[in-house]
Amino acid sequence: MADHRPLLRVRALAKRFGDNQVLRGIDLDVARGERVAVLGASGSGKSTLLRCLNFMEIPDAGTLELDGVALGRAGAGGAREYREAELVPVRQRVGMVFQQFNLFPHMTALGNVMEGPRVVRRMPEAEARGRALAELARVGLAEKADAYPAHLSGGQKQRVAIARALAMDPEVLLFDEPTSSLDPELVGEVLGTIQSLAREGRTMLLVTHELGFAYHVATRVLFLADGRILEQGTPDEVLKAPREQRTRAFIARHQEFRL
Repeated sequence: MADHRPLLRVRALAKRFGDNQVLRGIDLDVARGERVAVLGASGSGKSTLLRCLNFMEIPDAGTLELDGVALGRAGAGGAREYREAELVPVRQRVGMVFQQFNLFPHMTALGNVMEGPRVVRRMPEAEARGRALAELARVGLAEKADAYPAHLSGGQKQRVAIARALAMDPEVLLFDEPTSSLDPELVGEVLGTIQSLAREGRTMLLVTHELGFAYHVATRVLFLADGRILEQGTPDEVLKAPREQRTRAFIARHQEFRL
């Protein structure tokens, strides 16, 4: 169960790309053990929100706290400034799983999972190998340790990517539409892996269009529109009885949704 102390606290988060204001003041608390599904139409800011949370994109404004510690420092004009040396450990604590897998094609599944612990955390080779094998076993791919990405299915690649994130022992896991690049018959194996992580009590934010999965796995659902959180609540509140017309229209467009 979540203990309701914010592990992640976001206030007034904003991000623009040129003239396009993508995030317009996001306020969000995530408690330990919470599983937050992030929904919204294309262009609503979902992926940018996740990328700001682990500083793959640097926010233009707002503050982020991780386990009670504010990140960065106040800079000129109100924008916060961040040192790369500060962000490296943050990215270890806030792991990311991408839509397109982002595996190294020249490395085996084992090599991909070992790379972070070995290079970033300076873990001894034997220890990193043991950790990587354990994480591959956790996602059901122990027998694929020596396979290269070109010889893996899309679902297997995504499970290797999940194992790679887990190998860094993150406190928060971010999933950016982890099934949208998969053939329909492969979606279930990835969702099953994420569901098993949910049962472990992991803290997760999941951008997804799989509304039925969000209903059954999330403890809270956010609906983003125009770079703002338009609506949030329990899965029953947001997915069964949404208050906002735009939320209702979004759910109606996803006819595959089944409770």
